[in-house]
Amino acid sequence: MPAQQPPVSVIMPVLNEEHYLRDSVRHILEQEYAGEMEVVIALGPSTDRTDEIAAELVAEDPRVHTVPNPTGRTPAALNAAIKASRHPIVVRVDGHGMLSPNYIATAVRLLEETGAQNVGGIMHAEGQNSWEEAVAAAMTSKIGVGNAKFHTGGEAGPAETVYLGVFRRAALEQAGGYNEEFIRAQDWELNFRIREAGGLIWFSPELKVQYRPRRSVRALGKQYKDYGRWRHVVARYHAGSINVRYLAPPTLVCAITAGVVVGAALTPFGFAVPAGYLAAIALGSVPAGKGLSLKARAQIPVALATMHMCWGYGFLTSPRALAEKVIASRRPMAHRDPSQV
Repeated sequence: MPAQQPPVSVIMPVLNEEHYLRDSVRHILEQEYAGEMEVVIALGPSTDRTDEIAAELVAEDPRVHTVPNPTGRTPAALNAAIKASRHPIVVRVDGHGMLSPNYIATAVRLLEETGAQNVGGIMHAEGQNSWEEAVAAAMTSKIGVGNAKFHTGGEAGPAETVYLGVFRRAALEQAGGYNEEFIRAQDWELNFRIREAGGLIWFSPELKVQYRPRRSVRALGKQYKDYGRWRHVVARYHAGSINVRYLAPPTLVCAITAGVVVGAALTPFGFAVPAGYLAAIALGSVPAGKGLSLKARAQIPVALATMHMCWGYGFLTSPRALAEKVIASRRPMAHRDPSQV
C-alpha cells in the first residue's frame, strides 16, 4: 500500500437503518486505506433509532458528519451528501452495506489504472436467517437476476452499471449528480449519463460489498416492484437503454397470466405455462441453494417467484405520466458548499 493515498469522501443515504448503520460505518472507518477519509451520512426522516445512532457515531469519530435529507429520497440524500463532502473521490455506500477491508484502496487503484469515471463490483448478498439466505441465493444466481455481473460476478471490464460505485467527483459534477426524481434505478440512470458523455464505467470482481437482503416476502416484493417500475421510467427517459434481460420478467408475467386465463377458460393445457415456470424455479433453486440448510433451500423458489413476478408487474404497471414528470424535472446539481462540511 502506498505511503499516502488520495483523500476520499464516503457518502451514505440512510433511512430506518438502525439494524445495520453502526456496522456499516465501522466497516468504512476500519478500511485498510492510507489516505484522508470522511463519512457523510444523509439522514432521512427515520422512525427508528437511526438518527440517535448517527449522532453517537459523530460524537465518537471526527471523520463522521451528517446532513439532513427531509424528503427521504435516496437520490436527494446522495446529492446532499456529495454537496457537503469535500474530497476528489466519492465512495457511495448504503446503510445496510458492509465494505470488504480493502474496498476503497482497491477502487482508488482501479480508477487510476483504468481511467474510469466510476468503478464498482459485486453486491455480495448474505443472509442472517433462513429466509435471508434464500433471498441471497436467489439474488446471486443467474436464474434469479440473469447475467448481471454485479450480482453474479464475472470478468473485469467495462459495464453498463455497477453496484454503488466509487466516482471521480469531477464526473459526478459534470453529470449534474443524481436525478432526484428517480426513487429507484438512480444508479443505472446516472451511469447511463456518464457513459453517454464518454465516461467509462468499470466492473471488477475484486470489489465486494456485503449486502443484507430484505427481511420478509412483503419487503422483497415491494423492493422488486419498485425496481421494475423505475426501470421502465429509465427506458422511457433514455430511449434505447432497454435490453432483453429487462424484458424477461414482464414477458414472464404476461405469459403466466395468459396461461392461467386460457387454462381456466378454454383448455387445461394453458396451465402448462405456470406449471413449467414453477418447475424451472424449483430446479434452478437446487444449485443456487448448495450448502444451505433445508429450510433455506425450500424458500428459494418463493424468493425467485417474488423477485420475478413483482419486478415484471412493476414494469408493466409503471405509468407513462411518471416518466413524463421525471423528464420535465431534470435540473443540474449545485456544486458542493464547503461551509456545510
